[in-house]
Amino acid sequence: MNITRCLHAALMVSDLERAEHFYGSVLGLEKVDRALRFPGAWYEVAGFQIHLMVANGELGGLDNPEKWGRNRHIAFAVANLDAAKERLLAHNCPIQVSASGRAALFTQDPDGNVIELGEV
Repeated sequence: MNITRCLHAALMVSDLERAEHFYGSVLGLEKVDRALRFPGAWYEVAGFQIHLMVANGELGGLDNPEKWGRNRHIAFAVANLDAAKERLLAHNCPIQVSASGRAALFTQDPDGNVIELGEV
């Protein structure tokens, strides 16, 4: 097997409109067309897609609520971590600074999916 790149990650959401606001307006990801008929929305950053799909039932919580980075998550690189933090706070998003001491923080989308933002 020779894996050449990562194509997408799929996240389950309970409220598509609320999730679209978070990923499109708060994070500023570009929404892309999708041809599938089930409820969802696709976003893209640097050739990598995030597929939001509406859950049919209850969504699970965090496995480790004390350390968000020790849960399933998606990580994005940001040019300015302080600016990203201020944007998240302006939208009343929860924030947890990385316990490792590196320039990174964690937030959660409205359904509790963990998002890591790291300055690189």
